Amino acid sequence: MATTVYVLNGPNLNLLGTREPEVYGRATLKDVEALCHEAGARHGLAIDFRQSNHEGVLVDWIQEARAKNMAGLVINPAAYTHTSVAILDAVLATGLPTVEVHISNVHAREPFRRHSYLSPAAKAVICGFGIDGYRLAIDGLAAMLTSSKD
Repeated sequence: MATTVYVLNGPNLNLLGTREPEVYGRATLKDVEALCHEAGARHGLAIDFRQSNHEGVLVDWIQEARAKNMAGLVINPAAYTHTSVAILDAVLATGLPTVEVHISNVHAREPFRRHSYLSPAAKAVICGFGIDGYRLAIDGLAAMLTSSKD
């Protein structure tokens, strides 16, 4: 069974810690990466952590996850949540269990942020827990993977 999870991050998440800290907090993307590795290790999962500001790069990585038979995906598509049919289609094509994660509560923000193109393809959506949402996403994905073995 595959034991690696891709954790993919979309545009502007490289600016965590300095970009709108009142919305996203002061933790950096390096902090998020460390949290993900710790969460994965608790479940015996390796984490391949990546960030890109480019939609096509994210699509390539999603397709790569399928080609390499990864265990699953955790993805924060950031602004592409609300705009990208390409990311939706790539996730649908993988057949991999996917958890969509958002640092802020997107439903308490501007109306355009309340629609996600990705959510229909995700097994779960987590938002509003800050960077702890990534840990929750990995914990949830690990539970899905364990229950699929039963």
